[in-house]
Amino acid sequence: MNDRMIPEIYIEDYNYNLPDNRIAKYPLAERDLSKLLHYKDGNPEERRFAEICEILPEGALMIFNDTKVVPARLHFQRATGAHIEIFCLEPVMPEEYVTMFAQRERCRWKCIVGNVKRWKGDVLTLYNPDEDPSISEMGLEATLIERAGETSIIEFSWKNAAEFSKVLEICGSVPIPPYLNRDTEAVDLERYQTLYARYRGSVAAPTAGLHFTRKVLEGIDARGISRETVCLHVGAGTFLPVKSSLVAEHSMHREPFVVTLDLIRKLRSHLGKVVAVGTTSVRTLESLYYIGVSCIEKGFPEDVCQWDPYEREYGYSLEESLDALIAYLEENDLSELKAGTRIIIVPGFRFRVVDVLVTNFHQPQSTLLLLISAFVGGDWKNIYDFALGHDFRFLSYGDSSVLFRA
Repeated sequence: MNDRMIPEIYIEDYNYNLPDNRIAKYPLAERDLSKLLHYKDGNPEERRFAEICEILPEGALMIFNDTKVVPARLHFQRATGAHIEIFCLEPVMPEEYVTMFAQRERCRWKCIVGNVKRWKGDVLTLYNPDEDPSISEMGLEATLIERAGETSIIEFSWKNAAEFSKVLEICGSVPIPPYLNRDTEAVDLERYQTLYARYRGSVAAPTAGLHFTRKVLEGIDARGISRETVCLHVGAGTFLPVKSSLVAEHSMHREPFVVTLDLIRKLRSHLGKVVAVGTTSVRTLESLYYIGVSCIEKGFPEDVCQWDPYEREYGYSLEESLDALIAYLEENDLSELKAGTRIIIVPGFRFRVVDVLVTNFHQPQSTLLLLISAFVGGDWKNIYDFALGHDFRFLSYGDSSVLFRA
């Protein structure tokens, strides 16, 4: 890799003061009552989210992430009474999400384990202080298979032949973001999920989509905007801070995604009018270009690597890349593209697919804030100063913005 191609970016340059009282701890009474910051041509203005239909370009292609948050946080206890929290990150055996959630006896996950030093390898039983019979009947146990740095491989086993999706539904809790500083409550079961969530696998919600109501979606349809979906399962890495001062030393997490052949064809015919709902949709869509280039040059890749966009100059047009993807899928009789991405989008990144972005307001010194800065040509401070000065609510349950690419 030619290190000179990687932008020299210091994360401290992407800091801002976010008072705790500006972090939305709970959702508003109605999803579309949130404020909307409209940013175009360097000018931010305050609107209401219900007005988003008036802002989006007619005839655009709007793409949502239809991943579904799973209740991935489980609380166990040792025979000694010590509590051990296990947070499921991604499936290991089997690896496919659909197959995993259909398992009926046992499965293995890569997990983050709280109090892992207090766990001596003995089999854990599920913590059930209220002696809920539906939980007791599951007989869910956890066995430590392997410790691997900050994560562990855990085998779950249960007794009543229920699918693992049902096990999590009964025994798990929704893993709301740690910066909310509270336990999961009943309101989160509905509101930390988009209305159009479909495919289970995320441990964090694609929060840009939390504002959409049926009425807003109908208004989008009435404006002649096509609605399509991708599926990227959001990992816990979305909450990981950038610990190194130099962003080039930060390691991005992998997230799997699925894009249909039909959507790739529609992208090909909507160049210049693509609206992405959420940074997860952006990462998915922008990754397609590099997969297409790989199909042209050397064959289909398993993943898009973190620094692929910055390694060299790319002379292929987006049309050529998408055509290569379409040809690959058609030649292999595939109706959808399955891949993974570790792509990091920072200032200096060349956007090739997405023209408009709907997104919430992100944490200081985060990779998501870097993405926003890249999208608006470095003008993120102007946007965030406006939001802070106009009482916008921040982070997952906070207000929204619609940003036109610089």
